[in-house]
Amino acid sequence: MNLDIFNNDAFHVTQLSQAMTLMPYEPTRIRQMGLFVESGINTLTVMVEMESGVLRLVPTAPRGAPGQVEGLPRRNVRPFASVHLPQRVALLADEVQSLRAFGSQTELELASSRLNKKLAVAKRNLDLTIEYQRIGAIKGKILDADGSTVITNLFTEFGVAQQTLNVSLDVSTTKVFNKGVVLKRMIEDTLGGTMMSGVHVLAHQSFIDAMTTHAVFEESYKYQSANFTRGDNRRGFQWTDGVTIEEYRGQINGVPFIEPGCAYAIPMGVPELFNTYYSPADMMDTVNTDGLPYYASIELMDHNKGLDVLTQSNPLHLCNRPNSIIKLGKDAASLV
Repeated sequence: MNLDIFNNDAFHVTQLSQAMTLMPYEPTRIRQMGLFVESGINTLTVMVEMESGVLRLVPTAPRGAPGQVEGLPRRNVRPFASVHLPQRVALLADEVQSLRAFGSQTELELASSRLNKKLAVAKRNLDLTIEYQRIGAIKGKILDADGSTVITNLFTEFGVAQQTLNVSLDVSTTKVFNKGVVLKRMIEDTLGGTMMSGVHVLAHQSFIDAMTTHAVFEESYKYQSANFTRGDNRRGFQWTDGVTIEEYRGQINGVPFIEPGCAYAIPMGVPELFNTYYSPADMMDTVNTDGLPYYASIELMDHNKGLDVLTQSNPLHLCNRPNSIIKLGKDAASLV
């Protein structure tokens, strides 16, 4: 068997990386929502500049008196580094040798087909990791794959604290709809002069169940929409005017991305609230080029026993105003 991989354009870094980009991915909710603005950078870090503008009242003074001195808002610059997400994929010569050629398929075509299947699996792993890190950016802490190691604590980096709201769904007399108004006021106070188009809440299933079965909520929707009380509303419904809530099902190995009993309220339509930056791969072919979401490169194994493929992504996910995301609890215990 003679697979002249390195003289075939289909196996070069650019073509392999492009092939990974074009592969279909399993839908992920955060990507579907389009919250994060994606862009490629040719560095490994991004400098985020913040202005701490403060509005204050101007005191009265006699006519002719000098006014108080006003300076420009203080600026703080913080560096954020992209993370390196490498995976290795092996394609052994025996894998191709053991496959029966179908129709007019050549050995090269068989190798390419098998490699693409393995790249598809690698891409799904990267997509899941990116989704996991993005929900981490929404929650304010981006965690590593072990679920405990903190990669970036956005609250610490930006010098702010997480805001929480106990919706008190364990109390039958709670004015649930008014809680939605309270939520909007909290976000508006945080955003200041920045406008939002609405609020979208991503919730754990237990939060959704507690809300949709709450006595006040059921009583209200009983008259507004009979279909609501009988239907499956996990894909989203209106909590109060301008606030939409849906169940978020992201999880890995049975561990949900959003904690039981909790939800996260996101202001929509806020410019540059979320960003994803992609750095270039750590390869000579990509030095000082704008980063791509996915990379794949290939090398021949010792003694020509197969192919060693390295796939990677180098993302940086940011929420530039982490305290504008409100963490909700269905009861006080959920927020502990």
